[in-house]
Amino acid sequence: MGKVLIIGAGGVGTVVAYKMAELPEVFSEILLASRTKEKCDAIAARIGSSNLKTARVNADNVPELVQLIQAFQPDLVVNVALPYQDLTIMDACLETGVSYLDTANYEPLDEAKFEYKWQWAYRERFKKAGLTAILGCGFDPGVSGIYTAYAAKHHFDEIRYLDIVDCNAGNHGKAFATNFNPEINIREVTQKGKYWENGEWIMTEPHEIHQPLTYPRIGEKESYLIFHEELESLVINFPTIRRARFWMTFGQEYLTHLRVIQNIGMAGIQPINYEGKEIVPIQFLKAVLPKPEELGVNYTGETSIGCRIKGIKDGKEKTYYVYNNCSHEAAYAETGTQAISYTTGVPVMIGAMMFLEGKWKKPGVYNVEEFDPDPFMKELNIHGLPWYELSDVDLELD
Repeated sequence: MGKVLIIGAGGVGTVVAYKMAELPEVFSEILLASRTKEKCDAIAARIGSSNLKTARVNADNVPELVQLIQAFQPDLVVNVALPYQDLTIMDACLETGVSYLDTANYEPLDEAKFEYKWQWAYRERFKKAGLTAILGCGFDPGVSGIYTAYAAKHHFDEIRYLDIVDCNAGNHGKAFATNFNPEINIREVTQKGKYWENGEWIMTEPHEIHQPLTYPRIGEKESYLIFHEELESLVINFPTIRRARFWMTFGQEYLTHLRVIQNIGMAGIQPINYEGKEIVPIQFLKAVLPKPEELGVNYTGETSIGCRIKGIKDGKEKTYYVYNNCSHEAAYAETGTQAISYTTGVPVMIGAMMFLEGKWKKPGVYNVEEFDPDPFMKELNIHGLPWYELSDVDLELD
């Protein structure tokens, strides 16, 4: 049905390639590309699919990207590289007339700050070119926004309170490791918290607000309020929301390591001089930490990610909880990756499917909740991320 170029060969790229290769009737040709072609070759060898090829590309370099896109001529470019590279890949898509999909919003390399303004600025250019850009099509952001859109369509006349809850109850056996790119992960969880309430953003100190929450099949876990990018688009696209928050679980050992890393300067993002060479501390730290794509082999336990929503239906107050639990062991058995990569990669494949099938295809730049959630929700159940609903339950959040 369509040709897809995947840029990025980490854990998420691995899952995307696995899942697309299983559906040759949808993804007729797949090209997996990254800065290190050997990584792509290793993934392709494990998958063993005739419709999966590999290439090398520097995603920071627009002319290189343009050359590769022109040579392969895909219908869609799937960006699972670093958030720093979103804009160069979008520029290349505009230059070559190809639509675009990603999982995380743009973040400047020299500032730990992510927001959608840089990518939303591309709206008119993509619209004028007749191209579609789908932003944030992982799990959170991604499925969390689709869950919200599904709830708004089927369960509420008015959503008033939204809490996105993300629990990883797995154990990888390492003293300290991050479940996705260490540089991005540490920058994300160490910045100040932020949530939406009564029409304005409320700032908090990092990990200042926390409380225990009970997760299905997992139990009680301490959960910390942090800022997450989908909140920014959801409060715009669902303007009845009075308060929107994001909660993530962290173990005490993880938080202790994180504090030490910050206190000794290893989370720094500005270059320093070391023996006559410039290095960025957090990039050096990334080089010595375990690679996220290699954690799966010993990972046990599962994740639980969902939306806890309160609002009005037929004039009455209603609560609703929609979620998915994903096993690290099952993810590894299927794709050789852990559940964090799996829960991000499967929605990428489904989003690409939605585009190629014409269900999510319109000129412009859109966050996932701006599309019809129903066909996407159906595919989640088919492709490894089944979802469950609870109505009129205690959400544990005031």
